[in-house]
Amino acid sequence: MKQSIPLTEASPFDAAWRQRVEKNLDDAGRKLVSDAAQWGEEGLSGRYADTGEPLAVHAAGVAAILAEIGADAQARAAAILTMLPAGEGSQAQADIERVRKLFGPSVVTLLQGARSLLRLGYFAGTAAPEQGPHGQDQKEMRRKMLLAMAADLRIVVMRLASRLQSLRWHAASKTPYPVELARETMELYTPLANRLGIWQLKWEMEDLAFRFTQPDTYRSIAKQLEAKRVEREELIETAVKRLQQVLAEAGIEAKVYGRPKHIYSIWNKMRMKRLEFHELFDLRALRVIVADERSCYGTLALVHSIWVPVADEFDDYISRPKPNGYRSLHTVVLDEEGRAFEIQIRTEEMHRFAEYGMAAHWLYKEAGTKGGQAAATSGYDQKLGWMRQLLAWDGEPPEGQSEPSQAAPDDGRIYVMTPQARVIELPVGATPVDFAYHLHTDLGHRCRGAKVDGQMVPLSTPLQTGQIVEIITTKSGGPSRDWLNTQLGFLASPRARSKVRAWFNAIELQQRIGQGQALVEKELQRLGRTAVSMEQLAQQLGFSRTDDLYVAVAKEEFSLRQIDYLLSGQKERDEQQEQEDAGRIQLQGARSASASNKSGVLVVGVDALLTQLARCCRPAPPDSIGGFVTRGRGVSIHRSDCPSYAALVQRQPERIIEVEWGDTGDALYPVDISIHAQERPNLLRDLSEVFAKLRLNVVSVNTQSRRSLAHMVFTIEVQSGAQISRILTALNELTGVEAVRI
Repeated sequence: MKQSIPLTEASPFDAAWRQRVEKNLDDAGRKLVSDAAQWGEEGLSGRYADTGEPLAVHAAGVAAILAEIGADAQARAAAILTMLPAGEGSQAQADIERVRKLFGPSVVTLLQGARSLLRLGYFAGTAAPEQGPHGQDQKEMRRKMLLAMAADLRIVVMRLASRLQSLRWHAASKTPYPVELARETMELYTPLANRLGIWQLKWEMEDLAFRFTQPDTYRSIAKQLEAKRVEREELIETAVKRLQQVLAEAGIEAKVYGRPKHIYSIWNKMRMKRLEFHELFDLRALRVIVADERSCYGTLALVHSIWVPVADEFDDYISRPKPNGYRSLHTVVLDEEGRAFEIQIRTEEMHRFAEYGMAAHWLYKEAGTKGGQAAATSGYDQKLGWMRQLLAWDGEPPEGQSEPSQAAPDDGRIYVMTPQARVIELPVGATPVDFAYHLHTDLGHRCRGAKVDGQMVPLSTPLQTGQIVEIITTKSGGPSRDWLNTQLGFLASPRARSKVRAWFNAIELQQRIGQGQALVEKELQRLGRTAVSMEQLAQQLGFSRTDDLYVAVAKEEFSLRQIDYLLSGQKERDEQQEQEDAGRIQLQGARSASASNKSGVLVVGVDALLTQLARCCRPAPPDSIGGFVTRGRGVSIHRSDCPSYAALVQRQPERIIEVEWGDTGDALYPVDISIHAQERPNLLRDLSEVFAKLRLNVVSVNTQSRRSLAHMVFTIEVQSGAQISRILTALNELTGVEAVRI
């Protein structure tokens, strides 16, 4: 808004204006509006909007529009006060408190909400064209944001009335209206007025905005309409009276009303149906509301008896409802002089359903001529339905319904904007971190700070509808683990939380890959086989990728001894021996169980069969075990979770045999214990003392050190799993020692 030359014309808040605006108000309401008008006269004189519109004229016009549609005294007064200049800082708060004292809290709520919407419109309007919101999705987002910012229905109506008044002033003063604002009216405000069912505002805004966006087309249609305006209006008036009389004589109670088509709707129908002006049948239209469905068809029969129906212009949406549930009778008829007009016939229930239910006019009208499946199930649609019902009530609510509160239902969503005026939908409680991840995953990872409405805020600050959010980032880096702590409140969106988890999972995976790679390379150095192809080695060990091998080694799910077993040639020699002795073993079908050699393993269904413990996994009682029939060396016994055994099962399942532990007696079984510990003096001595205390024989020790970390593999002989559990418990009690069996 800007200052300009003081107004020379008379104040718009004159006696005639007061009579219009104070209509249907009680004494308290008239005083409220009168006091607001006095403030407007004093504070708005000589002030103009950026478009050149006098603010006093605008405030007075908005209040008059609200009076026309029956808004209460608080809304009319707030419409005037909204145009007054707002202070800054402490002065702004002082001004609000003064308004609260003189006009009450309801007016303050309306004033603050209306100013927020004005600010939203100004900010979106100042965004550079190449940065502004594009596409139908963003248009719908802005409508949702406008609704969400309006905690009170009257705030939305005030905003619509404000836009209509601006259009009226520019049209009356013949002052060019900015085309971008006219387009915004068509894209944002008229669809919203349509959805809310505020037809008076919708039709006029459409016509005026159309006048500024396509002036030549507007003038062409207006000229054709004006040529027969009086005739058209007389036809409608005559048709209404005649039909009312015929219905009354037939004993059918009905409400009949009509209106001529508006310029924009005429043009839109010509465009959608590719018709010329003279081909339109519904430039004049009547609507008939009757008591029941039977009366609908009775009315239709009477209509066709007094006027000539047009062939192919009748639709029975009562017996064949539209897919969205819309029901009504549509017909086009000709009067005695051959002039066409459309008539719609429906019951009060059908009308209410069409206005407020799934078949609300906007649901099928905006979906296209074929209609569409519609269901007002979202919080947004429920809020629209709630608002439309409230607007339609005239004094008393419909029978069977209680009057709603002024506050709109919460749909659990908020709507905020980027600095480029793009509207973002987020869950209630969302923070700047949620906002950043919604825009782009990388932006979320690099988020380090945020500005809300130009002010720095903590990243855990809950955002509010209508705020402008700017993210401050670093060039590189990742999220904080604190963001996953629900008690700290950094994230409200499950989508953002999953992205943070994915980042840390990827980091952990890379760390495990690096750790496993180092262990494998160390083992290969020990074996003197550094020239081995890692990809081929991984495949030979049963892994599809090298990284899978590294991860398994790092997580101690795979023993490095299997690399030695493979590269030493022992595996190849074992397989060759199996092939040479093929067919030498005849499995017997008699069901029996007998002890084998010293391994203490029973082979189910086979008598006296040689068994041996596999060196790749070193099974020991009471491990879950499985058997593999080798060629020439009996049955090889593996732990059930052994990767080599899993590979054998996959390649040669016919050679798998069921085995179980029998009487092991005094047999000893070698097992491998992996130990990770911080290097320190006397570490090996402490470990050896544990083995000695438990009287366990250590067969071999393999040690590796890297970055002050020691990795040792002890091969010990045990008789049972109980001994394994005792040794692991004792080792893990040592400071800084982690011991597991591999």
